[in-house]
Amino acid sequence: MRIRDIAQKSGVSLSTVSRVLNNSGYVKTETKELVLKAVQELGFSHDFVSKKTKKQHKNKIIGVVIPDITNPFFGEVIKGINKVADNEELNFILCDTNENVDKEIRYLEMLKEHNIKGLIITPATDQNEFNRNYLVQLDNMGVPIVLLDRDIKYSHFDTVFLDNIKGAYQAVEALIEEGHEKIAIIAGPITSKPGRDRVSGYQKALGMNGIHEDEKYMFYGDFRLESGYNLTKEILNMNEPPSAIFVSNNMMTIGCIKALFEMNVRIPQDMAIVGFDDIYIFNVINLNISTVSRPTSLMGEEAMNILMERLNKKGGDNKTIKKVILPPCLILRGSEKYIKK
Repeated sequence: MRIRDIAQKSGVSLSTVSRVLNNSGYVKTETKELVLKAVQELGFSHDFVSKKTKKQHKNKIIGVVIPDITNPFFGEVIKGINKVADNEELNFILCDTNENVDKEIRYLEMLKEHNIKGLIITPATDQNEFNRNYLVQLDNMGVPIVLLDRDIKYSHFDTVFLDNIKGAYQAVEALIEEGHEKIAIIAGPITSKPGRDRVSGYQKALGMNGIHEDEKYMFYGDFRLESGYNLTKEILNMNEPPSAIFVSNNMMTIGCIKALFEMNVRIPQDMAIVGFDDIYIFNVINLNISTVSRPTSLMGEEAMNILMERLNKKGGDNKTIKKVILPPCLILRGSEKYIKK
């Protein structure tokens, strides 16, 4: 018997069945009675199912390692992972490294000790030899690994990425088509694949449109709000400030807009802006910021589906590396406009 059978019989969710069988969390009395009645009708005792469920859950745990839980992007990714994990009756341990390699290594060591069945990870950097060695150790133990959003140097793991070069190219080209020529970039760290790829897309758009690449308009942050805020202040204090800024992730975009507001800089009248990753709260408050959007929840689902194929040994040759690259979508809302002074 599976939890899914009980859920279907009683007409409740998998998580509700689990709470009833394990006597954890609040469940309404009438709902609990429905679940226990289904267990009885299916011919199994509550104690047997509870023990079986606990044993299954103990042996069906995966690790999810992300660099910044406060970033809404990763919240949506986790929703996608959880959607598939729920259907497969899997639990996962979520670890937030705060973009810190040392923390990441400690978490990988902890997950190895927990005998996880699989791992989805967005590494803090792809340049560190130590985190790669820990991942190789897990791989050698038969633990399938999926890299999400960011790469590991010289790795041979399954991956789910976005076409970051294309997304950055589209954003910068939209600014150029509006008439902008002096375009600054607030880039992410070049120690990460998204950081490098979005700079490449920026450079490609300038080059393809005959615009000279000027290093004084290239600023490097760390994908965090504070760096977007501080670098925007630097941009605004330049002797020859740009007319537009391309900000290469959502948290730095929030920091950028905070700085623009503080310095009474109007968007787009005084400064045009295009960000990377849609920011839900902007839409709520009618702040029309143009962005490169990506199918965030789908990225989590894709990563989890690949992991399930590995765990179930489906999908043909289990040694063939799977590389999923999802397309971006540029959404223009007016903040990219060029307003002649």
